[in-house]
Amino acid sequence: MESQKVKKQANIRKVVISVLLVVALYFGGRKVMFSLTHETTDNAQVETSIVPVITRIAGYVKTLQVKDYDYVKQNQLLVALDDAELKMQLEEQKADLQQSMAEVSNAKAQLENAILSLKNNKGVIDLKNIRLKKVSADLNRDQNLFKEQAITKKQLEESEYQLSAASQEAANAETEYATANNRIAVLRENVNRALAMIDIKKTKIKETELKLSYTSIVATGSGKIGKKNIGVGQFVQAGTPLFSIVNDSSYWIVANFKESQLDALYEGKKVKIRIDAFPDLDIDGTIESLSEATGAKFSLLPPDNSSGNFIKVTQRIPVKIAIQQQAALKNKLRAGMSVFITVDK
Repeated sequence: MESQKVKKQANIRKVVISVLLVVALYFGGRKVMFSLTHETTDNAQVETSIVPVITRIAGYVKTLQVKDYDYVKQNQLLVALDDAELKMQLEEQKADLQQSMAEVSNAKAQLENAILSLKNNKGVIDLKNIRLKKVSADLNRDQNLFKEQAITKKQLEESEYQLSAASQEAANAETEYATANNRIAVLRENVNRALAMIDIKKTKIKETELKLSYTSIVATGSGKIGKKNIGVGQFVQAGTPLFSIVNDSSYWIVANFKESQLDALYEGKKVKIRIDAFPDLDIDGTIESLSEATGAKFSLLPPDNSSGNFIKVTQRIPVKIAIQQQAALKNKLRAGMSVFITVDK
């Protein structure tokens, strides 16, 4: 009886071992066959566009319209900065502009008066020249009369004096005309300078209005925001990242395949996707593009194989994969999720 029991236990062990061997051979064979007919990688993750919300001017946060992980729509107001100082500056610049416009009107009026004065000076010159011509003729006549002793020496000297005075007055009129003409050039330059100042001040007003528009920070696209980095009353510098908006309408996958796997990869190739968070989901994908450089080349310190301490490491090539059932998976997908990719050879 004892020998039969030992024999029976031995037979059971043989059966169990045989079954285990068959199972091991079956699953091992399947794994070997799978590896021979497929390329896989678990170095992959879900990607989407993440846009940082950055302030373009410095200021204090007046209101905050969103909470962590809120959904926002494009052009929705997210943050309002204190704009009181900019509004005061704008009012001051507008008042300054009005003053400059008044200065332009004054400069134009001075120019018009100077032009009228120049015309008057021109008329004075004409009168002086007429008088000079008359006294010159009188002198010639008096000189002839003096030769005939028809007038006295004193009368001749009076005619000579009148000619000298008329000549001087004509010269003075010419000088005044030249001075007035030069003054017109100066006044024209003053008008042009005043007009240029108006353009400059209008530009400053537009600049201030633009800065005022920056105090209202709106969403550049629809999506969900991440964790906020600011609070009401906080002072932020220009260029400060406030939070990010994650696009929740467009997802793709970036898989980093080994360079030895590239023979099986090309644009348009169908792939199978398994998301670690949802292993039971059967998801299809299509290869959209392959990177023209390895991932190491995009690193902060890319490797330099010319150095003396070179060690050969299998490089990985980033591959962009489109998700076919994206609309149905919209509420499940999250950027950064781990993914397992399978591609037929």
